[in-house]
Amino acid sequence: MLEGKHKSSYMEGMNKLPLHKRVMILNMLVEGMSMRAVSRTVGVSINTVTKLLVDAGEACAAYHDEHVRGVRSKRVQCDEIWSFWYAKEKNVAKAKAAPKGAGDVWTWTALDADSKLIISYEIGDRSAETAYDFINDLCQRLATRVQLTTDGHGAYLEAVEDHFGGDVDYAQLIKLYGEPAGSKKHPERRYSPAVCTGTKNRQIAGRPDEAHISTSYVERQNLTMRMGMRRFTRLTNAFSKKLQNHLHMLSLYFVHYNFVRIHKTLKVTPAMAAGLTDSLHDMEWIVGLIDARAPKPNRPKTYKKRVSK
Repeated sequence: MLEGKHKSSYMEGMNKLPLHKRVMILNMLVEGMSMRAVSRTVGVSINTVTKLLVDAGEACAAYHDEHVRGVRSKRVQCDEIWSFWYAKEKNVAKAKAAPKGAGDVWTWTALDADSKLIISYEIGDRSAETAYDFINDLCQRLATRVQLTTDGHGAYLEAVEDHFGGDVDYAQLIKLYGEPAGSKKHPERRYSPAVCTGTKNRQIAGRPDEAHISTSYVERQNLTMRMGMRRFTRLTNAFSKKLQNHLHMLSLYFVHYNFVRIHKTLKVTPAMAAGLTDSLHDMEWIVGLIDARAPKPNRPKTYKKRVSK
């Protein structure tokens, strides 16, 4: 007879996890708990948590791709946020059995400044190729001419020109970093980001309104991401061990953020504020997206009784 942990894993493999447990697991993941912490808290195997994350990520990625389109936006802000999988880039060479491609990974996001909707996201490096794919995806999801603001990363320039042409009001906000006057270097300084000592605007295309040349909202969204996904937390051992799990968690996070989580300032979800839906969804709805994609069980075969002549 199977007992304890082994019995639990066996029963999970034979039967679908109850709805309330699946909702609980997904809620914990988007609230910043690591997968093993979720496994211990809910009392399920780590394989069960992983399988649910994969299913949720695939369902959410498909939903975002299909439904976040035709966005009527006025102002869009773009930024990139750093993380890593398996090992940091500088440690990959000495990491044990590091998979190909392990190291730093950047998440590019485009946020509507009014509705706070995440319109587009791309996961990759910080190269011109990733910028090209990211801006291409963003351009296809917009239904209106926008004022676009990015940071000073040079990879944006050609990508924006190629995909938007002259149909955009584009500016870059360049931040200047350095040590504050009178500061002294202490060991704890290496855990803190550099100090922004000033900014300057660079108008690239069209006629961007200088009052709205800003990346404040998308940078605040970066903080929300770090707080909402344990694998983005700095100085953690809960970082992504597999790139695919990293992608699945991001897909789950963005659909939850856009369609489920109420924005405290707007009092509605970003998707509602953007006019993509008039309904407030919950985590059970995301579980429904998963179930809708699940293969239907095969009907038992019927055999005709052979009658001998």
